[in-house]
Amino acid sequence: MSELRPSDVVVIGAGVVGAACAHFAARAGLSVTVLDRGPVAGGTTGAGEGNLLVSDKNPGPELSLALLSLRLWAELAQERQDFEYEAKGGLIVARTRAEADAMAATAAAQRDCGVTVHAVDAARLPDYEPHLARDLLAGTHYPQDAQVQPALAAAALLRSGVRLHTGVTVTGFLRGPGDRVLGVRTSHGDLAAGAVVNAAGTWSGALAALAGVSLPILPRRGFVLVTEPLPPIVRHKVYAAAYAGDVASDEAELASSAVVEGTVAGNILIGASRERVGFDGAFPVPVLRRLAAQAIELFPVLAGASVLRTYRGFRPYCPDHLPVVGLDPRAPGLLHACGHEGAGVGLAPATGLLIAQALTGDLPELDPTPFAPTRFAEVSA
Repeated sequence: MSELRPSDVVVIGAGVVGAACAHFAARAGLSVTVLDRGPVAGGTTGAGEGNLLVSDKNPGPELSLALLSLRLWAELAQERQDFEYEAKGGLIVARTRAEADAMAATAAAQRDCGVTVHAVDAARLPDYEPHLARDLLAGTHYPQDAQVQPALAAAALLRSGVRLHTGVTVTGFLRGPGDRVLGVRTSHGDLAAGAVVNAAGTWSGALAALAGVSLPILPRRGFVLVTEPLPPIVRHKVYAAAYAGDVASDEAELASSAVVEGTVAGNILIGASRERVGFDGAFPVPVLRRLAAQAIELFPVLAGASVLRTYRGFRPYCPDHLPVVGLDPRAPGLLHACGHEGAGVGLAPATGLLIAQALTGDLPELDPTPFAPTRFAEVSA
């Protein structure tokens, strides 16, 4: 491994959020070092589907962040075509009148915020997805939804003139006058920096604790099934209306709803489950069967498909379902970019841009106040 050299900024975490912070900081003219105890995209990023969504976000600060990110992802895709950017669009489907009414109300509110969304009645659903089940009542189409290959996206963002060191564990922080953060202590020695960005994903709470500050970030486990490569079957990211409720839920117990989408390689990705079980790495077969059954309910044609593999990841869950982004006045010189739960890939560029603007003192692209690290009155385990 090459020598650790002082930098303007040290980013802890080589997932897609850390990579985006490094990319935009470097683009702003800062020297950047990225550290990770594992490989690039070795945590939550590598276990994700790469979704770039506005469809699952209610009006508010997260939707504003998502709209900014969608624009930035499209710009990045024009600059570098090496992370399988696909502007495929999303389709939400409802089985009951209550689901359809709630879906329509959400779409109307999103439309007022600048989201492009189209109502789709049952008769027109096959025009969007010919293989969908025929017992669905209605749908909404979101042409802005897109997808990237998340590990490729993280790697692409890190090719921005940053120094990358994997296999390096951060063990503490260097402090100076006023208890200012002046760098990090690592398994490979001390590294001085003008500022440090905590982008450690699900482990960001533990990393913050090393700096003496609290962040209520907890792991939320989820699984994805990957089918064999198939002929084109699923055109969009398609999910059941119940999915949005699962995302917004505060419950620790298992919740799952059908999420189905294709990839450039032809594999079908099937999710999505959520449960707070700590870092339990088990693969419970009943959960996997449940996901498969829900996918078949949406796309009966998948009943004959083979599942090649399954993988699980731990989303960085925050109690108010908003990421933590920005300067931490409790530890001057420390910034956070974490707590995105399952939306980290989609929100990464906007997060990285806000972090870069905080580092340089530039006017932020949007109001960062809702994402402030100090917004939690107390931390509960």
